Amino acid sequence: MVEPVDKKALLGELKIDRSAPARTERSWGKWLWGMAGGLVLGMILWFIDLPSGQQPITVSTAIAMAASAQPVGSSVLDATGYVVARRQATVSSKATGKVVEVHIEEGLVVREGQLLARLDDSIPRAQLELSASQLDSAKASLAELDVALKQAQLDFDRTQGLAQRNLASQADLDRDELSVQSLIARLERARKDIVVAERGMAVQQQILADMEIRAPFSGVVIAKAAQPGEMISPVSAGGGFTRTGICTIVDMASLEVEVDVNESYINRVYSGQPVQVALNAYPDYHFPAEVIAIIPAADRNKATVRVRIEFLERDERVLPDMGVRVAFLDGQAETPPVQAPQGVLVPTSALGEDNEGVFVFVVSGAKAARRNVRLGAPEGERTRVLTGLANGERVISDLTPPLLASLADGGVVNDNGN
Repeated sequence: MVEPVDKKALLGELKIDRSAPARTERSWGKWLWGMAGGLVLGMILWFIDLPSGQQPITVSTAIAMAASAQPVGSSVLDATGYVVARRQATVSSKATGKVVEVHIEEGLVVREGQLLARLDDSIPRAQLELSASQLDSAKASLAELDVALKQAQLDFDRTQGLAQRNLASQADLDRDELSVQSLIARLERARKDIVVAERGMAVQQQILADMEIRAPFSGVVIAKAAQPGEMISPVSAGGGFTRTGICTIVDMASLEVEVDVNESYINRVYSGQPVQVALNAYPDYHFPAEVIAIIPAADRNKATVRVRIEFLERDERVLPDMGVRVAFLDGQAETPPVQAPQGVLVPTSALGEDNEGVFVFVVSGAKAARRNVRLGAPEGERTRVLTGLANGERVISDLTPPLLASLADGGVVNDNGN
């Protein structure tokens, strides 16, 4: 039987007791959560170094590059070509074997004789130990024959003394004499066997040394062709599962330029002629060079003659297979002496001007700082900055009016690259 519900008592429980003390646990919890949120927000703003309410501005930047010297003479002929290496080698092994160690990676600078890789040498090492044992056996045989020869010589001397007293026959004397001569011949052969064993051991030592692949000259590794566990052979073998080289090394000191000159203008080129080379990657920098040789053969299909050009100065920016533009200069013309280049080159669009003068915005980290500069002459799409900017510094490359309106000295920017 269900007991009757006292509705009046239930309504009484819903009344608020005004005399009870106020509960502050919930308000304290909200206060603590608010403090924690503020602390986290402050740390985020501190780490990214953003002023309160300021958002980064996305900009494009460019690197200020050292300006090149002016041409040393007037150009009599222009041509295009490529940077080539006169000393380049794909390093392989002398014998077929399995690669067990590789000690190089692309871009690594290696010295002549440096260990590049190692092949499995278990069989050549065992053959070397066999050759060493054969050499020891030959030396032991020589020692045995030497003792036998001494004994035969004593027997011959004794028989010779008896024969002089008619106590031994001539046949005994001849037999002992022939025994001595036979042992002398065998002793000489044993000596030659030792020489053969030593040379055989030297061959096995060379085969074992060939299991270590070393750099033939100093240079830079530009390609890695094999990994540990792969088979390698000096000739193509085993279908497509056998490598024919470990790596490719280029001697950067041997880089030069090769261009094809139309045979109609080859009379304007001569050996030792001054040349200026501009890389396609760095069109505003001119590398001094000169003609090494004109190859005495023409290409009938292209009607061109190949010309070799040598760099007079080495530069790390010059890499194999880079495209170049070449200006053959008139070396006979009188020209003023070349002065050292001054300033750096920046895109003309990176320059701004106001009442305080010409300026650029230099980007360092996430900040853009205004800097006043002094200009030189424009050079194509770039302008020479004489003072106020150093080589390698990064500047905002496109100072449009809307960007200048939102950009402030010391403002936060997001570098979008070149």
